[in-house]
Amino acid sequence: MPLVEIRNVTKHYHKGGETITPLDGVSLDIESGEFVSLMGASGTGKSTLLNLIAGIDRASEGTIAVAGTEITRMSRSGLANWRAANVGYVFQTHNLVPVLTAYENIEMPLLLLPMSRTERRRRVGIALEAVGLTDRASHYPRQLSGGQEQRVGIARAIVAHPKVVVADEPTGDLDAQTSEQILKLLVRLNRELAITLLMVTHDADAASIASRQLRLERGKLVEFAAVGPVAAAGSA
Repeated sequence: MPLVEIRNVTKHYHKGGETITPLDGVSLDIESGEFVSLMGASGTGKSTLLNLIAGIDRASEGTIAVAGTEITRMSRSGLANWRAANVGYVFQTHNLVPVLTAYENIEMPLLLLPMSRTERRRRVGIALEAVGLTDRASHYPRQLSGGQEQRVGIARAIVAHPKVVVADEPTGDLDAQTSEQILKLLVRLNRELAITLLMVTHDADAASIASRQLRLERGKLVEFAAVGPVAAAGSA
């Protein structure tokens, strides 16, 4: 059974007297451990699809199941609890809390879960090591480079051992060299930790690192490339 099962999902927005439909009857399976990239023109519903999978938004029609749990009709409180335990989110703009250290930012998702302080410390340590920032644990966001901030964001997304990680333009605010480093890190985490990743990007080069590449066109999904492991990605 696929880890993520999306069936005939449609999303409508109403703006004034106009109905906007960024997603129109979308169906998609994502297997456990897959790395899928999603491209499309601005406004085509890429982020909308990510938010539906993450339980941040609701589909107008259709169903979404993650690891066998249908999330489409959960209550808001049920979704919040489910999201904390099952989804990691990597943002374009990092979304770090400026008054918290890297360690504290990474720890935040764990505070929503029934977990001992010792276990939280263990998991944060593993996440910091995974993104190569063990020596920056006590640093505040203002003391980090843009690439280091994004690494903290990635560590925060994986620290709860989620079923799926969604990344919305994770290199959009970074220069070319730093973007390459972050993409290599995502490939390594996908391969070494078997993290299931769905990444939205406008960059064809970034999209090409994924094992499966999709495009949204007029509310429909199109699979436009299928590649093997990306040897050029190397290790971070």
